[in-house]
Amino acid sequence: MVYPFLSSDAFLRDFIHRWETHALPKAEWTHAAHVAVCAFYTAEFGPDQALHRMRTGIPPYNEAVGGKNTEDSGYHETLTCLWAQLIRDFLAANSFPTPFAAVEATVHRYGQERRLHESFYTFDIVADRRARREWVPPDAQFPR
Repeated sequence: MVYPFLSSDAFLRDFIHRWETHALPKAEWTHAAHVAVCAFYTAEFGPDQALHRMRTGIPPYNEAVGGKNTEDSGYHETLTCLWAQLIRDFLAANSFPTPFAAVEATVHRYGQERRLHESFYTFDIVADRRARREWVPPDAQFPR
C-alpha cells in the first residue's frame, strides 16, 4: 500500500499539521492515518503524551469535519487506548533512527490491520457504549 504522507519527513509533518489544524479532509483520516499520527506522537513525544494528544485531538477533528462524538459514533476511548498501547509496544521493541522511520515501520506493520482489535475482545468492542466512553481492557485470553 502506498501512503502519500510517507513520501518524506516533510510530507509527514505537513500531514500531521493539517490534521492538528483540522485542514485534513475527512476522506484522508483513515485507519492508517490514525496509526501514523499516534506513531509520530509516540516517537516524538513519548507514549503518555501521544495518548493525551490523540485523546484531545480526535474529538475536535471529528467535529471539524462534520462528524459527531456520541454514544454510537466518533471518538472511541477503548480503541484509542488499545492502539496507543500496540504502537507503544511496537516502537519500544524496535529501534528507529528518526520519528519518520518509526512512523513508516509502524504504518507498514499496522496500517492495514483495521480489525486487529477483534483479537483482543470476545464481544463487539466498537459497538459497546461503555467502551466508547472509557477504557475497557481486553478480555480475550489469546488473540484470535
